Amino acid sequence: MEPGKPLRLDAGRRVLRDGTGRCFDPAARIWGAGAGVSDDVAISPTEALRWLQRESGKAVRVPVAVIGTRTPTASQDAMAEHMGALLAGHGVTVLCGGRSGVMEAVCRGVEGAGGLSIGLLPDDEPAAANPYVTVPLATGIGVARNALIARAAFCLVAVGGGYGTLSEIAFALQFKRPVFLLDGAPAVEGAVRCADAEEALAQVARVFLAL
Repeated sequence: MEPGKPLRLDAGRRVLRDGTGRCFDPAARIWGAGAGVSDDVAISPTEALRWLQRESGKAVRVPVAVIGTRTPTASQDAMAEHMGALLAGHGVTVLCGGRSGVMEAVCRGVEGAGGLSIGLLPDDEPAAANPYVTVPLATGIGVARNALIARAAFCLVAVGGGYGTLSEIAFALQFKRPVFLLDGAPAVEGAVRCADAEEALAQVARVFLAL
């Protein structure tokens, strides 16, 4: 999408087009030629994400992973909870490691927004999950589950983090999954630093919309 040219949506006809007139195919997630529409309004990428996930009938079912430190600062805890609420509020399923710290905070945000979270646990039993996980999945494979999180995610958002988070970021980039960094997440070439959760959501929206 060209800078300064907003997306436009005809909700009644379920037609999303960009500033050059191309139309978005939600099922294939590609932009192509399409008929012009008259009853449309300008929307932002995040508004288009909400439409895609809640109204298009062709929502992306692959989750977004939120990863990060097990010992968050107050700022990181709040950031992760807000990120979870934003993603859930836009109809996005959230994947995480299912345990404490940033993982618990993001699940708390998802639950508060009425969304769905999946906790991919390193443990043998689902009882190890934090109390806010919607679907706990016990893998029994320890830290090797970091690679599974990176592989299973559509894209990843990291909030703070140490070596474990760094490994997930590295796996994600190796698997060609976009990674967005928040509040002290390890800097890795190829990952995109974001100022706040809203900017990270806008980046996620652009991935979902193939912009």
